Amino acid sequence: MSAGNLRAVWGSRPLLSVGVSVLIQDETRRVLLQRRGDDGLWGTPGGGLDPGEDFLTAARRELREETGLSCPDLTWLGVHDGVVSGPQFWHRYPNGHEVYLVGARMLGHLPASALEDARPDDSGETLELRWFALDHLPALSSNINRANLNVLRERAGLSPLPLLAVSSPEAASTYWTDLRRAAGPRPLFAPGASVVVTDTDGRLLLRQAATGQWALPGGRMEPAESFEACAHRKLLETMGLRAELLEPRALLAGPEFRYEDSSDVWDSISMVFQAVGVTGKVTGAHQVVDARWFSPHELGQLDLLGLQTQQAVEVWLADQPALSRCASTT
Repeated sequence: MSAGNLRAVWGSRPLLSVGVSVLIQDETRRVLLQRRGDDGLWGTPGGGLDPGEDFLTAARRELREETGLSCPDLTWLGVHDGVVSGPQFWHRYPNGHEVYLVGARMLGHLPASALEDARPDDSGETLELRWFALDHLPALSSNINRANLNVLRERAGLSPLPLLAVSSPEAASTYWTDLRRAAGPRPLFAPGASVVVTDTDGRLLLRQAATGQWALPGGRMEPAESFEACAHRKLLETMGLRAELLEPRALLAGPEFRYEDSSDVWDSISMVFQAVGVTGKVTGAHQVVDARWFSPHELGQLDLLGLQTQQAVEVWLADQPALSRCASTT
């Protein structure tokens, strides 16, 4: 369901908005910025994903729409620099629409002369395009652009730009129920997290869902949460466990991760974390039928819950070089 169609039924209330930022640098490491049509300030190209779209496809589309340019080497910046989430990315647009921005960052390179061929579309989103040195930036629009540029500034040895203080509204605890009721059966993005927990014997903790299938601890993000905060919360809610540290391992997203839950359709965007320093006793929540520890060689006999779980388990197995890769992908 496109953002425009969703706003027609959701109004201006805060929405988890999944999108991508496109960072383009020239041969002198200047960054390409657009002057935005909504507030007249500057920022990196980018925008929201369409249902069923992956981040790279969306980045190429947004760059083309907002600049008229194509960049052949667009690359995701990885689990540390390439992920956006958290309460600091709440934003209210001039039209009153409120969002919590969640998503990814891409980096690419173009020669400075490419700007001569820039032809933004006629949507009015882009008023002007210019290259800027990282130590001589214009007035920026919202924290997402400050954070984007801080990634590049850190790589250049420059101090970070301060983020704006935001007072995000408290989201309703029924956000997902309310959103689904408003949207109907059409696809919705479901950002969230899953957590790899292992014991001293190298076994993996899995929970059994009501379907009888097995999955990692995890679930959907709430508005104003980061991926990491979501992972901490779901680990405690579903397993009764706490982790001293959660190390990001992978971001699983794309049309192949679409799934159906009852009669609803969701486009999953899941951050996979490795839990370190786990304490507590495995208890399991009401929605967890069972919770067990499995050795790597037992995983191939299990019915894992969807491609997201299968791929997350594969990520963990890939970190175990002495083990054969035995997760089932049936």
